[in-house]
Amino acid sequence: MNHTPITEDLLEKWTAGFRGCPQRQLATLALAKSDISDVAFVSKGASAMRQKFSLEIPTMEVTNQQASGRCWLFAAANVLRERIAGEKNLESFELSQSYLAFWDKFERSNYFLESILETAGLPTDDRVVAHILNTGVHDGGQWDMFVNIVEKYGIVPKDVYDETYQSCHTNGMNHILNRNLKVCAVKLRGMIADGMREADIQSEKEEMLARIYSFLCSCYGEPPQTFDFEYVDKDKVYHVERGYTPQRFYETYAGDMLKKTVSIINAPTADKPYHKTFTVRLLGNVVGGKEVRHLNLPMDEFKDAIIRQLKDGKVVWFGSDVGKYGERQMGLWDDSSFDHELLTGLDLKLSKEESLDYWFSAMNHAMVITGVQIEDEKPVRWKIENSWGDKNGAKGYYVCSDSWFDQYVYQTAVEKEYLGALASLAEQEPIVLDPWDPMGTLAD
Repeated sequence: MNHTPITEDLLEKWTAGFRGCPQRQLATLALAKSDISDVAFVSKGASAMRQKFSLEIPTMEVTNQQASGRCWLFAAANVLRERIAGEKNLESFELSQSYLAFWDKFERSNYFLESILETAGLPTDDRVVAHILNTGVHDGGQWDMFVNIVEKYGIVPKDVYDETYQSCHTNGMNHILNRNLKVCAVKLRGMIADGMREADIQSEKEEMLARIYSFLCSCYGEPPQTFDFEYVDKDKVYHVERGYTPQRFYETYAGDMLKKTVSIINAPTADKPYHKTFTVRLLGNVVGGKEVRHLNLPMDEFKDAIIRQLKDGKVVWFGSDVGKYGERQMGLWDDSSFDHELLTGLDLKLSKEESLDYWFSAMNHAMVITGVQIEDEKPVRWKIENSWGDKNGAKGYYVCSDSWFDQYVYQTAVEKEYLGALASLAEQEPIVLDPWDPMGTLAD
């Protein structure tokens, strides 16, 4: 193919076209002092995004992840807390997200070091090694990673292990931790290159983890080993249940719920056939724990499982791309509420498949579905419990259109019974995806 440069004649032609177009002149005025999405906002579309739903589960006040990327933990913990609050007749309740984040950070550090050892024979500019080093240990995560932490370490109420400054302002802590992990990577790779004994390498790795554990204790506080569960129910009656371990608390109040829950995705790309399961290489947190596994379903089956679970009074965890067509103050996501093409004059149409393949869109936030508006047996909008505090939307609750859902919702976690005959498909041996596949980005 011949290369075609931009010529002076072409520039003169395009300049004349711009100057002679009233729409482009109007857009220039509008964009001079306003955000693009504010100018492109379509009030008629937004007015249809009402916080009214034919199927709605009563839930508690929203939580606030603050300046951290712990959305997946907050959303998953909020699914569990509804079960506990319902059983104990509680008006408000939170599980400790810090407790889960502490153990995720620690286990993820070990996972990182093990990945460094696994790839030590490859150069640092190998794409897999570069991915490990660039990703490091951060706040994000996946549903199965939440399951790994809870099944190994249990759960505790938030008032047993509360937030610290570092737990809810994680940027500085993550920077220090990842710098240390790179120092560890240099040393471990060097030890292997020098032909040192495996026992010596593992001993050095244990020393590294000991220092990381102490650092995390300084940031979060030392995790509790036992605690008393104190609560006041809706009837204002005080209760105390003494002598729990985090593991026994989980077993008592969550039971086998997590074992019954599977991750399903909607990824309409050629490399991911529907009704097959997938995992992402080097994506995880607990060495020896459950692998991240997704069952890929068409969107109609994907939604049907969610609605079945909602109809049974159970909220639903899900992952999406919240960076597209959103209005934070109003608390909505809706592609029909913005007309960027009219404003810009650019062709902006991409299918969901194209958005994934060309890296325009990928999962970046997890939340909880608590309701849906169904008309003519079809969903038209969805109620969402976010974890960004209560200042926006309907006291922190958001709404998304079904068309936005189709395009930008990628993953959910549902109990197997709501998949019907499809549930057995989740037991297939998974196809292994590359470490940088879009279905792993929620953990970045």
